[in-house]
Amino acid sequence: MDLKVNFRVVVFFLFLSVSSLSAQGTFKRTLKLMGSRFDITVVANNEELGEKSMDVAIAEIKRIENLISSWDPKSQTSEVNRNAGVKAVKVDKELFNLIKRAISISKLTDGAFDISYASMDKIWKYDGSMKEMPSDQLISASISKVGFKNIILDEINSTVFLKLEGMKIGFGGIGKGYAADKAKELLKSKGITAGIINASGDMNTWGKQPNGEEWKVAITNPMDKNKSFALLPISNGAVVTSGNYEKFVTFNDTRYSHIIDPRNGYPSTGIISVTVFSPKAELADALATSVFVMGKEVGLNRINQLPNIECIIIDEQGNVVTSNNIKIDKL
Repeated sequence: MDLKVNFRVVVFFLFLSVSSLSAQGTFKRTLKLMGSRFDITVVANNEELGEKSMDVAIAEIKRIENLISSWDPKSQTSEVNRNAGVKAVKVDKELFNLIKRAISISKLTDGAFDISYASMDKIWKYDGSMKEMPSDQLISASISKVGFKNIILDEINSTVFLKLEGMKIGFGGIGKGYAADKAKELLKSKGITAGIINASGDMNTWGKQPNGEEWKVAITNPMDKNKSFALLPISNGAVVTSGNYEKFVTFNDTRYSHIIDPRNGYPSTGIISVTVFSPKAELADALATSVFVMGKEVGLNRINQLPNIECIIIDEQGNVVTSNNIKIDKL
């Protein structure tokens, strides 16, 4: 995926939506999966093939949801959580490998990404009910069961053990991206040469539109969601944006995001939007949240060390900074 992008900016960025789809040979379906909106678009020779292909993608996403869901009591993830502090649980190799990769991302981001965030007490409220900051003691206690180093993996037996009683894992920061990747891989294996899996903003594309043009994503102004300023071409890669423009609280003139640092229990500050470009939506999904938590300088430095990964960051003052291989020309 070519990540050396040169385009003009007149406002700010936030989220991505598919645009300029050609109707001929393009088939699209929108539905709710994994608790979120999914838009599945495929290019096919006829409607029957298009519909069957989308059915295949939907079945794959539902399969993944059943595997990783922490709210389904019958899932392997729920079984792991129920046995926290008690015993190791044998899981399918697919789930084991997903957890293993998640731990690798935790190490890469110094714990800014952590699937054991699910253990965190929900003390921050973003529904208007919070009138004052939680105490330092309450914040500290809220993360007492969080820590990826307490996820113990046994490669030989394919088991997962959470060391602390009450500890939980969840895939909210990586699951939709993983599902998008898997659906894309499956459709490609079935001969579908082009399409988009848009998992509530976690986008994964391949191939081109029927007219031969690349897929394009519209980048929208976070200050005015009804306006977009540019179309960005993307092929065979993923784009994910994390933003805090809707869910935040403000105390003492500081804006606290709904994206919470799992290492200290405090919401992230200073950034309003992070967009990550990556060959895989799973990785882009995790890194977008991680950069929010790590902050502008550390996050940008970390992204610049990773091959084939790029990002765009907007801070609370509206300043736009990018990783090394994205160039923005302002009008």
